[in-house]
Amino acid sequence: MIRIWLSGLLRRRGGRLLGVAAGVAMAVALLAALGGFLGATRATMTAQSVRGVVVDWQVQTVSGTDTRTALTTVRNVPGTRTALPVGYAGTSGLAATAAGTSQATGPGVVLGLPDGYGAAFPGEIRVLAGRGNGVLLAQQTAANLHAAPGDTVTVGRAGLPPVKVRVDGVVDLPHADSLFQNVGAPPQSQPTAPPDNVVLLPQGRWHATFDPMAKGRPDLVHDQIHVRRSHTLPHDPASAYVAATGSAHNAEARLAGTAVVGDNLGAVLGAARSDALYAQTLFLFLGVPGALLAGALTAAVAGSGAQRRRREQSLLRARGAPAGRLLGLAAVEAVVVAAAGGAAGLGIAALLGRVAFGTAGTFAADWAVAAIVAGAAIAGATVLLPARRDLKASTVVAGRTAVEHRSVPRAAWWVLAAGLLLGSLAVFRVTSRTNYALVLAPEGTPTLSVDYWAFAGPALLWAGGALLAWLVADLVLRRGRPVLARLLRPLAGPLSGTVAASLSRQRGTVLRGVVLLALATAFAASTAVFNSTYRQQAEVDAVLSNGADVTVTESPGSTTSAADAARVAALPGVRRVEPLQHRFAYVGPDLQDLYGVRPSTVVAAGRLQDAYFSGGTARQVMDHLARQPDGLLVSAETAKDFQLNPGDQVSLRLQDNRTHRLRPVVFHFAGVVKEFPTAPKDSFLVANASYVARATGNDTAGTLLVDTGGTGQQAVARHVRATLGPTAHVSDLPSARTVTGSSLTAVDLSGLTRVELGFALAIGAAAGGLVLALGLAERRRTLALASVLGARGRQLSGFVWSEAGLVATAGAAAGAVLGWALSEMLVKVLSGVFDPPPSALAVPWDYLGALAAAVAAALAVAAWTAVRHARRPPLTELREL
Repeated sequence: MIRIWLSGLLRRRGGRLLGVAAGVAMAVALLAALGGFLGATRATMTAQSVRGVVVDWQVQTVSGTDTRTALTTVRNVPGTRTALPVGYAGTSGLAATAAGTSQATGPGVVLGLPDGYGAAFPGEIRVLAGRGNGVLLAQQTAANLHAAPGDTVTVGRAGLPPVKVRVDGVVDLPHADSLFQNVGAPPQSQPTAPPDNVVLLPQGRWHATFDPMAKGRPDLVHDQIHVRRSHTLPHDPASAYVAATGSAHNAEARLAGTAVVGDNLGAVLGAARSDALYAQTLFLFLGVPGALLAGALTAAVAGSGAQRRRREQSLLRARGAPAGRLLGLAAVEAVVVAAAGGAAGLGIAALLGRVAFGTAGTFAADWAVAAIVAGAAIAGATVLLPARRDLKASTVVAGRTAVEHRSVPRAAWWVLAAGLLLGSLAVFRVTSRTNYALVLAPEGTPTLSVDYWAFAGPALLWAGGALLAWLVADLVLRRGRPVLARLLRPLAGPLSGTVAASLSRQRGTVLRGVVLLALATAFAASTAVFNSTYRQQAEVDAVLSNGADVTVTESPGSTTSAADAARVAALPGVRRVEPLQHRFAYVGPDLQDLYGVRPSTVVAAGRLQDAYFSGGTARQVMDHLARQPDGLLVSAETAKDFQLNPGDQVSLRLQDNRTHRLRPVVFHFAGVVKEFPTAPKDSFLVANASYVARATGNDTAGTLLVDTGGTGQQAVARHVRATLGPTAHVSDLPSARTVTGSSLTAVDLSGLTRVELGFALAIGAAAGGLVLALGLAERRRTLALASVLGARGRQLSGFVWSEAGLVATAGAAAGAVLGWALSEMLVKVLSGVFDPPPSALAVPWDYLGALAAAVAAALAVAAWTAVRHARRPPLTELREL
């Protein structure tokens, strides 16, 4: 009997069976593809984190320890590839005479590097001028001393005569922050910035110079062992962190207190764990609703034939089929659907994984199993459970009833909908507070955690919005029949009242289509808006950190003249150059960064956002600054610390270029600036460049913002470096995108966006077209009987197009409102992703237009197919039914 039943299903109900299997496949594919996104993202974050570390360990020996013994111990730790000793010594100051002028600096650091250090740790030292070995000066040190290769520098030694060295090269130290860290010290004890004055000496010469000083001042001389480790680590950042920190602890145990391990590798992997949790959060926020919606769509497809299934079941029960046999037949159908849908879903996911995420994006076995289990659950819930419910709750006579009876929703449903929406609003208010963080790092614990309470807000909004859409649509169909009849008159003509009555009487299919289309539209819209807003803010974050397409920053002690700006402006690919003064000013006892700007042009050049300012848009604030020459914009922290009010007089101490002394300059508080390109995030000042130049006698700029029109940034950056020489630090926007931004910059959303939006488009089209088509297919008997009673083709078309128009209008309207609310909530709840926060949501109108077109096309095809069937000879239709 099972074989006969299955054969009949495939022949007579093959379309509906295929639709249910397609719904299962969609859910399985989405879950498995998102599993590929998680796996690819975690592997990418681990690889990027490890790639950015040049010196994995900095092992600092305790005073009095034999460095050679510690070096042997470190080299014997499993996983160590390279270990080299490096000497650190403090100098009392540096001096040099070049081009007839003498320059001197304050204290600094002198490193002793062994032969082959640059090759062993590539990227730690970047040669700017001269040779890459011998006596080397850091870029800023060379600028401070006005020294170049071939010049002689005097190195001071505490308690001993200074020594003179001849400079062989000028270098940049890209990882100076970690290179000069206090190994073993807590984060709050780390230096706020690397030393300004650094000299690199060959190891032999360093020992000859500073070993005598170590006897009298051991506090100024110490040894480190720089270690390069094997980077064969687990793909998951959390697992890689455990492995890396475990190896560091093993090394400390072997060293037995003779040295302290500075674990740079473990530190960056620890930070990557937070990024991994954000990736998991994105999966839950953006992926799970899609999978649930695919399951709901499957249920709708299966439920569209519920009335016919009950009639067939009642017929079998009347002919003596036991309940167990009927459940077995339903179970066979569920297994066929789950197997076909699961296999198809995994195939689609594998293809999507390779296309969207690369070879690393293929789903893992655990995700494949989880997706298959989810698909089986959906198949069981949509096929087997309804059959079991009908067997227990329906009689044979009730099952053969052809007229659909729908109960009126009770007031409790309205109360429930209101409760869900109010609960969502309450959770949203709590989770959108300023001090709320979705990813938590509890102090004193080695693990991170996600506050999953934040998921309650969107989840309650989903449930409440769907329930409210169902209740409102049901109310309109029941109570608004006269209004509905007038609205349907253009489509149904004189039969509009009959059509409205039919829709009201058999409103189950209509409600199902409206709710599913609303949820699909909301899912697509909220996902698209969030992804667009993320891309917009990621670009804003990169521009904020870098300053412009290409940014030129001179080292302290050097200046950028108008001639330099003109030379850069003449380079190919440069559209314009905006000079930006960078000074330092004392606000009371605090030393802060001061930026002198040209208010008329800096808004466009720096791509200033309205969110950077308080009390007005970027253009309004800058126009006010232009009208007030001595106006001063201060950071929010400075305004709070000094309790400033608009119009207050602020006296800053600036260095006068003519006397080289600090002098007070009077400004007037004109507003608050929260963010500014290239500025630190805590305390800084913005003023008119012309006023600062007059007050200090110095009109030179320390920074050039170069606009390339958004293209060719890296090529322009190379030309600028070649034009301005090694003293200028040149950064480009593409490079800044990889190293700046919020916790999600390591997460590539492009693949996730393509997968999510592709599924959303498919689900939206299916929710509109497929559900309508199946509902209309259930009404083929009604349309055929209407034709027998004399209804003409135009009148039958009115029935079909009226239902399609109602589903499209009501579903799109409800989906637009729910999608807008979800977009606002998602962006606000995930505010930790955006730095700075967006001033407005980025709406992808192109995608939303494509979504509307796809849904409209699916509805039109479904309605057109139903009209064709309705115009067939009625007796032919009735025989097939």
